[in-house]
Amino acid sequence: MLDIAIHLLVLFIYPPLLLGFIAKTKAAVAGRSGPPVLQPYYDLAKLLRKGAVYSRTTTWLFRAGPIASLAAVISAGLLLPLASSTAPLGFAGDVIAFAYVLAVARFFTMAAALDVGSSFEAMGASREATFGALAEPALFVVLAILAVSARSVGFSDIFGAHQFFSWDATYAVFIVSAIALFAVLLAENSRVPVDDPATHLELTMIHEVMVLDHGGVDLAFILYGAAMKLFLFATLLVRLVFPMGGRGLGESLLILLGGTLTVAIAIGVVESVMARFRLVRVPQFLIGAFVLAAVGLAVLFHRGIP
Repeated sequence: MLDIAIHLLVLFIYPPLLLGFIAKTKAAVAGRSGPPVLQPYYDLAKLLRKGAVYSRTTTWLFRAGPIASLAAVISAGLLLPLASSTAPLGFAGDVIAFAYVLAVARFFTMAAALDVGSSFEAMGASREATFGALAEPALFVVLAILAVSARSVGFSDIFGAHQFFSWDATYAVFIVSAIALFAVLLAENSRVPVDDPATHLELTMIHEVMVLDHGGVDLAFILYGAAMKLFLFATLLVRLVFPMGGRGLGESLLILLGGTLTVAIAIGVVESVMARFRLVRVPQFLIGAFVLAAVGLAVLFHRGIP
């Protein structure tokens, strides 16, 4: 019960803090003080107090989009173990379910954008579908590396069998997997160099253009879901690099919180030193991540499964 309670507390309370650290890191690199790290919480609270305006051209799908998308992301968070080797909704095969539940969240966001009837938002939905289709293969290959190494498609078995993270034998596989996963993290969470979450005016937007007509509580759900999705990918990356199997709950929790904050700082640094790619370069970036992960999987099979 303690594991489940900590899992729920971290999952529902912690994610917006990562956005605060990203903004603080970008401000520090630029020589500014920047907003407080708790600013995302203040923004969510402000949005929750506001009402939403709905166009007469929209249907129930527009209103259901933010709710269904957030529910899907929460479901993914209940499948992925955080500080322990088990999750509240974990089961055999939850590795595959994790990826597909996140795809459901993307689908409802796109469907809500299309329901508006705006060609501008439809353009963003089209780009989201295209780049999502390119990012998912890289994610599946990284998950395949974890599954093959542990001989299981369950997160509890994968993260519980910490012996397969033998950096002296297959360290190259996990290094390239971590790099590929970080690239997928940037794409799936609409971060630079794939997209810029801070802009709302350019024709090169992807995710932000899909939520332009949302406001109030609906926008709060979208922002909260985006923060939680970022946290889940950061957690997966941290657990790939720093195995927690066999560790105590307190030590694992410190590794999780510290590791995800490190990932947030790394994202802030990347967004400070890089410009956004031209749209024609984004597919190359994602295909490169897939190839990198595929090479890691091939090396794993060549060296022999542990």
